[in-house]
Amino acid sequence: MGYSKETTQSQHQLLALSRVLQQLREGNTVAIETIYLYLNTCFMFDLVWIGLYDRTEHRLIGKGGKSPISDSPLLKQRFSLTAGDILEQAVIQQKPLTLPDLREEQRANEWRRFAEKANIQGTIIFPITFKDRCHGVAILGSRLWGNFPKADERSLISIALGEFAATLETAEVELKRQQIKPIDRPVLAMLEELRLLKNFDQRLDRVIDQTQQFIQPARTSVYWFERTHRCFWRRATSQKGTRLSDQTAGLTVQEMSSFYQALKADQVIAIGESMGMVKAHLTMRVMEYIRARSLIAAPILYQDELLGFLAAESDEPRVWQDAEKQLIRAAAQLIALVSPLEEMEATIEQIKLDQALTAKVAQAIYSISDGKTALQNAAALLIQRLKIDRVLALSYSADHDAFEVHYQIQPKYKKTLPTWFASLSPIDWQMLEKSTDAIAIENLEDDLRFAAWRTPLLEMGVRSLLVCNTAPGQSIQGLVILAHEAPRVWSQVESELTKIVAQQIGIVLRQWKLQQQNEQQQKIYQTIQWGLTTIQQTQHLDLLEKSALQYIGQTLEAPLAILVAWSAGRRVGRIVQSNQERKFNLDPVMKVSLETDTFLHRVLAHEGVLPVSIDEIPIETRQWLNAPGIGQLLAITLRTAPEHEPTGILLVADSLGRQWIDREHQVLNTLVAQLAWSRRHLMISESLKRDRERLERLSWYKHRRLEDMYRTVKFSASKLSELPETTPRHTQLVRQIEDAIEPARQVIRDEQWQLTVRNETVQMIGLVRRALDRVDHLIKQRQLWSQVHHEINPMVFGDITKIELVLYELLLIACQRANLGGRIDIWCRPIDAQWLEIAITDDGTVEPRLVEDLEAGRAVDLLAPSTLDKVPGLHLAICQSLMQQMGSEFNLYKLEDGRIMSRLVLSIG
Repeated sequence: MGYSKETTQSQHQLLALSRVLQQLREGNTVAIETIYLYLNTCFMFDLVWIGLYDRTEHRLIGKGGKSPISDSPLLKQRFSLTAGDILEQAVIQQKPLTLPDLREEQRANEWRRFAEKANIQGTIIFPITFKDRCHGVAILGSRLWGNFPKADERSLISIALGEFAATLETAEVELKRQQIKPIDRPVLAMLEELRLLKNFDQRLDRVIDQTQQFIQPARTSVYWFERTHRCFWRRATSQKGTRLSDQTAGLTVQEMSSFYQALKADQVIAIGESMGMVKAHLTMRVMEYIRARSLIAAPILYQDELLGFLAAESDEPRVWQDAEKQLIRAAAQLIALVSPLEEMEATIEQIKLDQALTAKVAQAIYSISDGKTALQNAAALLIQRLKIDRVLALSYSADHDAFEVHYQIQPKYKKTLPTWFASLSPIDWQMLEKSTDAIAIENLEDDLRFAAWRTPLLEMGVRSLLVCNTAPGQSIQGLVILAHEAPRVWSQVESELTKIVAQQIGIVLRQWKLQQQNEQQQKIYQTIQWGLTTIQQTQHLDLLEKSALQYIGQTLEAPLAILVAWSAGRRVGRIVQSNQERKFNLDPVMKVSLETDTFLHRVLAHEGVLPVSIDEIPIETRQWLNAPGIGQLLAITLRTAPEHEPTGILLVADSLGRQWIDREHQVLNTLVAQLAWSRRHLMISESLKRDRERLERLSWYKHRRLEDMYRTVKFSASKLSELPETTPRHTQLVRQIEDAIEPARQVIRDEQWQLTVRNETVQMIGLVRRALDRVDHLIKQRQLWSQVHHEINPMVFGDITKIELVLYELLLIACQRANLGGRIDIWCRPIDAQWLEIAITDDGTVEPRLVEDLEAGRAVDLLAPSTLDKVPGLHLAICQSLMQQMGSEFNLYKLEDGRIMSRLVLSIG
């Protein structure tokens, strides 16, 4: 930019700046011409251009300037700003931009092409700003590369442009002030004329005329809201000859959802300007219906109820002024104020009908003792009056934390709603408790309230709700719900009527609740009787204890019941628990010391029920009584007679807020006394049963051993009788007889009252062969074909003598069972590295119940006839019990081909 005599030049620029600032402040000359003159005369720029910013259209409007190309049309061109170009960057960031060569700047668009023609290189772009508002930009360019103003020159230019921006700001404010229309006169005129007009339609036309005259759109219209069909229809308009809409064929809420929500929120809606309150693409259907390219609309609201909206409609895009928005809001409010006059007489008549309806509801409730019939009559009156589909009466159950549907009415062809409604979220719960009116849901699909009920209601076709607490403003005990299949607007009158009826229905619900409580008392006593009977009939100790705990917990409505049980003379107790609601859970501590637990000593020393708090429980007891949340407990000892030792302590637990009453103490005493006697009876019975089984096994075993000894002795004696007495053979046979008698002596000495297991090993084939030798005579007698199937010969581990006798017993029964001339197969197969299977199959028959009885065990009633009480079932049951005692297994099966299989599972040594 070739400068000389810098000091003189700087002084000249400062003086020129002083004059420019004074001229801009005084406003004696055109501001932009003053700036051009200053930039052209005080600085050596080849390009000077100023563009003013159009905020509405987001563009720059060229105001001329200086360039190497004379009369260039680019200097007065309008530039639309796009994302990424340098002009928009300067406008948005409001900071000077330096470009070393404008010809190389790809983001400069038209200016880059202009720079190539005019050879403009070094360029700086100044934003023209005032208080963070951009009013335009100034482009200063040079034909030299990277040639920019110095720092002091930049400061001078910034000061001048800043004062220029302040001048533009002042002019813009003054222009807006001049454009503002005073709305007080048309509003006062409307107020004066409305009071003189006779009917609502005349008042409506007058408001439309005044609005049309002030705003001067293409037309002004009033759209009324029809609640039943939830649509808007054109009721009146300033454009004569325009066809008015049908009340049932208007613009539905579903088609204009966002527009409708904005109206309900009492918002003035402006469409057609760049920054409207509702975006144009969300209201396209509205514009199509109204047939306008821009509009301004204000809601007509009366007592928070949307009656319609007033709209100024234009056929061309238009920027709406604040005064126009204020006037249309005021006009809409005037319509809302006079709207009740039209329907006053109808409202008065409807009030009379509603009063008669509430009187009929009250009469239906109080004159009929049957609550269901009373609710049916009341619901029928509501359906007839409000034209709804369903009426429901619900009461809250704290036990279930849900709402029970006591009554519902709907058309016969519709499905009934569920009998239980889930509990509400805390927000919905508080909303119902605090609300003194019914809560209206116009469209359940678009509303987030009562989210817990949305899915079942929508599945049943319900779209609109009116929910009312039977005690408005108080804690929720009951609810009345009005449901409709189609989206619907609920009026204030309908809401008030529902509130009155809901309070009356609440009386019926409370009566029902009292009746339920009475029935629950009866049920408790029936449960006690049933529980006592069940306890008496239960024949298994574990089942008895768990069933008793369950019945006690249910009867007392306690979430946790615990039994500490032990056998007489024992010092350690086992824990059994029943958690009714999975609310409390003890950690898996299965045993309790009876000697060191002082709390158990305290309970044992107490007669009857001992109520205690968790704070009274010592630390050592809390180590096993460790369920979080336990607060209050009842403890009682299981006693039968003074001479009997107690064998258990029962605990019933609940949270800290639980209060135990005397009736619950009495119930617990009754059930625990019966439990104690039943446990004692079962414990004695089980002890006798165990002794019987043990003696049966012992008797069988000794019988078979003695029988074996007899057979051996008889054989040796017969041989002895055939030989001369003096031969050496005589001595040998005598020794054999002594050896044969020796096992019998061991049995008598070591196994007189119980079996003794002696573990040893033997080869499997030897074991099977000896058992076959024992039944060889029977096989020949019955002409049976027998075969042993095996691939390996492992060592069998266990009490070989007893196993051999069991195997002999099974072969004996199989031979006796098999058909004459039939077949006996012995299958020897390894199961794995530790276990061996020996299976005996035969073609005989067996009693159908024998296999089932062997699998299930002896009957619970020991006196009942059973296949296990007689041979061969008795012998098979003894074999099964003996094998279980030795850690092995015996089962009897009937195969699909009809054969019988006796299966032994033995340990491999």
